[in-house]
Amino acid sequence: MELYRILLVDDEEEVRKSIIRKIDWTAVGFSVVGDAENGKDALEKIESLDPDVVLTDIRMPYMDGLTLAGKIREKYPTMKIVIFSGYDDFEYAKQAIKLNVTEYILKPVNVEELTTILARIQANLDEEIEQKRNVNLLREHYRKNLPILREQFLKELVSRPTKESIVREKLAEYDIPLSEARKWIAIAVDIEREETGEDKRLPLHEEKGLIPISVMQIMEENLKHYCNISLFSYSGMSGTEIAGIAAITEKNSQTGFIYVLGDICKEIRKILKLPVTIGIGHSCQALGKISVSFQSALNALGYKAIVGTGSTIYINDVEPVSGGKLEFDSKAESDLVLAIKFGPSEKIGEAVEAVVGRMYEAKVHVRQYQTYMLNVSNCMMKLIQQYDLDMGEILKTAGADPFESLSRILQRESFGQWLLSTARGIHEAIKEERDNTAKQVIEKAKQYIMDNYQDPDLSVEQICRYLHMSPAYFSTMFKKETGQTYVGYLTEVRLDKAVELLNMTDDKTYVIASRVGYQEQNYFSYVFKKRFGVSPSKFRTNK
Repeated sequence: MELYRILLVDDEEEVRKSIIRKIDWTAVGFSVVGDAENGKDALEKIESLDPDVVLTDIRMPYMDGLTLAGKIREKYPTMKIVIFSGYDDFEYAKQAIKLNVTEYILKPVNVEELTTILARIQANLDEEIEQKRNVNLLREHYRKNLPILREQFLKELVSRPTKESIVREKLAEYDIPLSEARKWIAIAVDIEREETGEDKRLPLHEEKGLIPISVMQIMEENLKHYCNISLFSYSGMSGTEIAGIAAITEKNSQTGFIYVLGDICKEIRKILKLPVTIGIGHSCQALGKISVSFQSALNALGYKAIVGTGSTIYINDVEPVSGGKLEFDSKAESDLVLAIKFGPSEKIGEAVEAVVGRMYEAKVHVRQYQTYMLNVSNCMMKLIQQYDLDMGEILKTAGADPFESLSRILQRESFGQWLLSTARGIHEAIKEERDNTAKQVIEKAKQYIMDNYQDPDLSVEQICRYLHMSPAYFSTMFKKETGQTYVGYLTEVRLDKAVELLNMTDDKTYVIASRVGYQEQNYFSYVFKKRFGVSPSKFRTNK
């Protein structure tokens, strides 16, 4: 059994030793990972030791137990806190309750009572973990969330191309009846909220959130006998409120599907007194590419001003069917850029394959191929410029002389290999640049600490405002780069400066404390002795 981690905080060393010695920690499921003399000391140790429970006294110098509890609650909301106090003070108890303290015990600490409390905390921790691991509860949670998961997947499916293997897996997992079909069609539904006369207004019009639900219900009722269709909520810039994917099989037809949708528009207008316009996209042979169909359905809705509202608009009726168009659109560019920026290498390969694959799928004039390849290569150049990378070095890595690259870009046969090599070269260069940037940020932070260590209120939040980053990310990065916590590093800087002043000046200890950022001389002496083993005064005497 894995033991829970506990940190003991008390300013009296004998009390700490006594508690540690008298309790059979393993028997109650705990391991004492450390102890601290005060709240400030405890906060630093919590960051590195990551205890599950903090057992702390209330009355301590430099930072009392309630202040410590407040800071723990702010930064580590799930951590258990046990407070013990020698003062039967109702005010303390009230504050402890506000801070959601797990237990409040009066001193002197009774071994039996503490053992009972620890056993209770262990049981609570076990129960919390068990609930999170409980398969039946997880299944129930999954079942309740299945409609949300299903809708999220469908939204992603109409937003970007998806691998067919993933599509098949998710259709089965979420029980979506779209797998068996000869082709698929996406639709986009726009509900008009026009003003109607008083005699036409319905109570439903006052409950605007219920209107899309009612529209979806009518559509599902009318379509279920004709084809398998999955409808879901969709908020788009076009005003679309409902999206759908229909499976066309041997038993139905695309033309019949469009007729049914036309009847649905009429029925909704009759029942709800509201016009609904349905954009119908191009059909597609692979469900993983339904996003193309959905985009054309949204494009169809754009013709409302010309065709009118309250009926269906089929994209083939309003836009001529061309022999094909090869475009490097914003979606394809975004997918490629994200893969290059964040990797891994397999993801870059997939993104490049998707970009190059479009070229071989399209049956267009050679000029479109060349324009497409130039647009893709321009995307590469913009990335190089954005990160101020060495273009010549990256193009050499891609196996091309910088001055010969243009001719290679315009050759469809070699373009794929060029793009893959260039994309991976940019990825590695960005990664190196990012690592260098992290080092530069930490150096900047160290310099800021050196310039401001005298400020007693210097905090990680203050440094992060200066660096324009979040405290959580900064703390992780600082520890990774320096091997120390921010507090530990700041303390080291202040104490090193204090040693310099003790060696080079005759200033009083309280003056030196103030000059290195400590408002309280006693706390300065405590921290100094903790590191050097002697007080500041004795250190000066012994030098």
